[in-house]
Amino acid sequence: MKRRVGLLFLADAVTEADANPKAYLLADQSWNYKQLQKGAHEATETLHRGISEFIRMGADAERLEIILHRPLLCKDKNVSYMFVFVHSCSKQALGWACGVSRPVIACSVTMEEGSQLKRIFQYIHHLCFLLYKILLI
Repeated sequence: MKRRVGLLFLADAVTEADANPKAYLLADQSWNYKQLQKGAHEATETLHRGISEFIRMGADAERLEIILHRPLLCKDKNVSYMFVFVHSCSKQALGWACGVSRPVIACSVTMEEGSQLKRIFQYIHHLCFLLYKILLI
């Protein structure tokens, strides 16, 4: 029972963390600096190439198997990831954060040397690490 409470708490924490403006700021600013790849296939490509630093996924994908393998890839490549939980419009909210009007299932933020997004990314990475520790409780 303690494990289930931890998972429910994690879902609430991810919801609060995703509502945090810094998570949306990272997606918005990375789009401005051309460091954002939109779509499930592009996110997977950046993971395989080793250039991805952060993955965001919509939790309301209609075929969940489209995104289920990505958290495993992220753990293998030591890349932070976060699900977007916005009731029934997660894909649409992720699309808006990526600067497009269409729903987006996943997006990948890539980092370049000397990027101005480094501090925002470090904050989000630390937040994901804390949420992962909550999951292990």
